[in-house]
Amino acid sequence: MSAFDAEYEPSPWGPIAEEVARYEETGGTAPSELVGDSWIILWTLGAKSGNVRKTPLVRVADDEGSYAVIGSMGGAPTHPQWVHNVRAHAVARVQDGAEVHDLQVREVEGDEKAAWWARATAVWPAYDEYQASTERQIPLFVLSPSA
Repeated sequence: MSAFDAEYEPSPWGPIAEEVARYEETGGTAPSELVGDSWIILWTLGAKSGNVRKTPLVRVADDEGSYAVIGSMGGAPTHPQWVHNVRAHAVARVQDGAEVHDLQVREVEGDEKAAWWARATAVWPAYDEYQASTERQIPLFVLSPSA
C-alpha cells in the first residue's frame, strides 16, 4: 500500500483543480493553460491533512529519472502550499504523461540548485523574472527514484 492511496483532496482554487482534471483526462497530451505544453502533475501529501494534493507544474527533468519542482508561485511573496507539503513529507509522486513515478524529495542549494535552475529556465524562462520580483528565495526540490 502506498502513502498515495490516501484520499485525494482537489485544490480549492478552481483553475488548479481544472488543470489536474484536464491532465488526467488527456494523459497530459493537452497543453496547460497555466504552465505550458511541457507539464507534469505533482502529487504530495498534505502537511496537516495527509490527503493527496495534486498540482500542475512545468516539466523539468534529466535523463536519469529525476525531476525538479520550483516553488515559484509566479514570484508571489509566499511559497505555494505544496512546498510545505514536501517539507513535511519528503515523498512525492509525479505523473508524467501516462507514467507515474514515486520519488524521494530533497531541497537543494548551491551548485546543484544552480544546475537545475539553468535546466528549469531553459524550459520556463520566467523563473528568473519570478525570483527577481520577490524577496524570498524560491525553493527548488529534486525528486529522485529511491536508491
